[in-house]
Amino acid sequence: MVEWMIPFLAALGTGALSSWGVGGGTLLLVCMTLFLGVGQREAQAINLLFFLPTAGISLFFHRKNGFLDKQTWREAAPLGTAAALAGALISMAADVSLLRKPFGVFLLYGGAAMLMSGIKKGDRK
Repeated sequence: MVEWMIPFLAALGTGALSSWGVGGGTLLLVCMTLFLGVGQREAQAINLLFFLPTAGISLFFHRKNGFLDKQTWREAAPLGTAAALAGALISMAADVSLLRKPFGVFLLYGGAAMLMSGIKKGDRK
């Protein structure tokens, strides 16, 4: 099989799932680290490179359509930027094996919370 086919299909699949509301970036990280042999830090960098243009375009259209609360933006952007920078610096200093375990716990918790939310909503119908 052509070398690029599996990464292409992984990106296509995670992109399709993310259009349905599933976290495509998280799925892409899992695909790259578990199935494609990409290191954790490299996978996070690739994910960030794909996320930044998407976030910028989303921000543009949210502002254009009047969905951007300017006061919240002014308050959140500096603190969010500083926190992201601090998190990136900490993650670069940490051992990769230390990053995988909390990320796995986060994924399990997030999945369980989504399942429980769906079960509770199903009980009301």
